[in-house]
Amino acid sequence: MSENKPTNPNPTDETPMGADGIPVNASAEEREAAQAANESEAISELAIAQAAVATLTAKVADLQDQYIRGQAEVQNARRRADEDISKARKFAVEAFAESLLPVTDSLEAGLAIKDAAIEQVREGDSLKAMREGMEATLRQLISALERNKVIAINPEPGSKFDPHQHQAISVVPSDLEANAVVMVLQKGYLIADRVLRPALVTVSAPK
Repeated sequence: MSENKPTNPNPTDETPMGADGIPVNASAEEREAAQAANESEAISELAIAQAAVATLTAKVADLQDQYIRGQAEVQNARRRADEDISKARKFAVEAFAESLLPVTDSLEAGLAIKDAAIEQVREGDSLKAMREGMEATLRQLISALERNKVIAINPEPGSKFDPHQHQAISVVPSDLEANAVVMVLQKGYLIADRVLRPALVTVSAPK
């Protein structure tokens, strides 16, 4: 036979607490122990907060260091790129100038021929030799230009007029289709697929 245990007639009743979280009817010893526990808890929470602040401070310092290093790397990369561009331009000009030196040598050699030596040669042979020298020099010059990606724009008569590479000087009557190249008055030139100078042409008029 089980015994009936007494029950709390009013389970909702609670011990009144003071503003410091300690029961108002606690003894001095209980109050001192509770205060010590509260202080210990506060110190523990403060230590946790201080540790979190220290961790965040360290992360901020690390991020600042990474940012400064990143900025320095960007500046170094930009400086190296500027130096590479400067060197590329310098060496490109040097290579182009070097390729023109043989042309200069040929022209100077032709002009160095003494008048007396020319007079000793018959007029026909002199003109022939002069033309051959000019043709050889021109071939050297064209070769030097092509090695540096400078290509002539010289459209064939009857080819379609291209406003991107040709410049029409005049429109003339012609048996060719309308808007076709009739004659090239001056060659144009491309440099690395970019128009350095358009070709000057005459264009057939509409019929």
